[in-house]
Amino acid sequence: MSLYDKYILPKVLNCTCGSKPISYQRKKVVPLAKGKILDIGIGSGLNIPFYDLSKIDKIYGLDPSSELIKIAKKMAVKKNISIEFLLCGAEDIPLPNNSIDTVLITYSMCTIPEVLKANYEMLRVLKPDGRLIFCEHGLAPDKSVAKWQKRINPVWGKIAGGCNLDRDIPNLISSSGFKILSIEEMYLPSTPKFAGYNYWGIAQK
Repeated sequence: MSLYDKYILPKVLNCTCGSKPISYQRKKVVPLAKGKILDIGIGSGLNIPFYDLSKIDKIYGLDPSSELIKIAKKMAVKKNISIEFLLCGAEDIPLPNNSIDTVLITYSMCTIPEVLKANYEMLRVLKPDGRLIFCEHGLAPDKSVAKWQKRINPVWGKIAGGCNLDRDIPNLISSSGFKILSIEEMYLPSTPKFAGYNYWGIAQK
């Protein structure tokens, strides 16, 4: 791990992923999570303030970055919320089949190296009636914006921790075996268009 990845990138991600437009998106989806929750890519814990604890039985927070988990643990203590942290990637989730009520994923599907494998793992751990609640940025519908996304993506990934600008989020979800129940999409305000096209909604196993 480079010095940039260890010391600088976690702070950059915490700042950019905690912007006002993104926080507003989190506020829309995170309170929908209920029962036994798996928060994929919990990162620095930016979802934690938005959990509706009256609906929650248990929270697992998964992330491959020990540096980001350190920040998330501080947030959990600050909010007096008990979270079992899992230091690993989403491609190999250390939980039993059919054990989770809600998989929550926010601004992480863009970064997971083997995203389809991770989506299959999310499907595996969900109970038969379990739900995937998602909020992600991805491929824009406008050809001019999508063109720039593809041009910028190779450089963007190197400075943004492997983040991809041009992933087709609805297709990634549905092709993994999920049934999308509801989805909304738009460009986030006060955000560059190439990085600001958002998809959010609910899918079911």
